[in-house]
Amino acid sequence: MLNRAQYPSDVIALVVLWRLRYRLTLRDLAEMFLLRGIVFSQEAVRDWEAKLAPALASELRQRRRRKGGAGCRSWHVDESYLKVRGRWCYLYRAIDRNGDLVDTMLSEHRDMAAAKAFFRSARSATGLVPDKVTTDGHGSYPRAIRSTLGRRVTHRTSAYMNNGLEQDHRGIKGRIRCMRGFKSFTSANRFCRSYDELRNHLRPRTRHNQSVPASRRRTLHLRRATAALAILEAG
Repeated sequence: MLNRAQYPSDVIALVVLWRLRYRLTLRDLAEMFLLRGIVFSQEAVRDWEAKLAPALASELRQRRRRKGGAGCRSWHVDESYLKVRGRWCYLYRAIDRNGDLVDTMLSEHRDMAAAKAFFRSARSATGLVPDKVTTDGHGSYPRAIRSTLGRRVTHRTSAYMNNGLEQDHRGIKGRIRCMRGFKSFTSANRFCRSYDELRNHLRPRTRHNQSVPASRRRTLHLRRATAALAILEAG
């Protein structure tokens, strides 16, 4: 994708990584690299993100699919909200019992079709069918779970049990707060999925509220960020 780019691939990869990971605007990134003698426009950042972010999300998604464990069999599902072209859209998100990402999907509607599409996507992302799914009380979930995941899946409706996911929504909410919104549904869906995949990839904890020493956090972050950069450079 970057064969004809006039900038080194490692620079472009770092721009895209910082764009997804940190609360930086397109202009922030252009100014940061300007101080290092590298000149590009904010539109260049937008273009690089559009080209490389899907490749990163796809690769990280495939790597997640190879992982298993008992914790992956219990899903917590909920929707968050964000504006696209001035209209509210619904960001379906799910994490497992350990707090790891199951899947993310942006939808223009909150209905049966969207719920079914999300569960199909989540099943494809993980390569498994959960034993338990915890949701809020929205009426589309029971039928969507039965039709896409099967009748053997236990469905629980509990706001208390989904507190962990409610807190997890803060990640994407905080990231997009500094942005001026999304101009297209495609770009919003691409960014949200890529952000969640990278955030999960860089997550140092293996369970909720786990204490990770600072030295261990630094080691894990460096190793995983380097792996993400390698994916972006190869893209």
